Amino acid sequence: MALVVMATMAAMAWRGIDALVRSREIAQARLAQTARLQTVLAQWEVDLRALQDSHSTVPPIAFDGGNLVLTRQATAGLQVVVWSLREGSLWRWESPAQRTVQDLEDQRQRGLQQLAQRNPALRTFDGVAGWQFYCYWGNAWSNCQSTGGSSNAGPVNPQTPTQPPAGLRVAMQFAEGSGLVGTLTRELEVTVR
Repeated sequence: MALVVMATMAAMAWRGIDALVRSREIAQARLAQTARLQTVLAQWEVDLRALQDSHSTVPPIAFDGGNLVLTRQATAGLQVVVWSLREGSLWRWESPAQRTVQDLEDQRQRGLQQLAQRNPALRTFDGVAGWQFYCYWGNAWSNCQSTGGSSNAGPVNPQTPTQPPAGLRVAMQFAEGSGLVGTLTRELEVTVR
């Protein structure tokens, strides 16, 4: 009888320890994923805070629904940075510093091509089901691909360079099973130099 009781207690203790170990592993994985997301968002903010107008056909910020293309200040010139959402993952590419408008245009195309090839080194975060950008024009938020509700604002896209928005909001939806739930919204004031 004593052996049965001891065996039952040992089995219960093993299940308890197993549950604790699994809980710890899940918590560590979620913590690592949250830390990675915060790093990605911090890089996104750094890119947006360094926006630079090249005073050319290359706009400082452009969003086409799948790619956010930025022209940012770098030590030796201007860089093109492309953020892209493809197949549930966020990707980021940046060009070397450029000094001519033609080089900026070439690098923009090169970045889009690099992302289309899905180089694993460019993947920044997995588990994103979708994203949407909203621009602050005038006194209201509107979809960055719309007219912004303003007579002087047009779509923020590569074909139509316009007045940059005063603010940018990203709404990022997370995929089921990614460990993150719901939609994350982040807003940032946009200052173009």
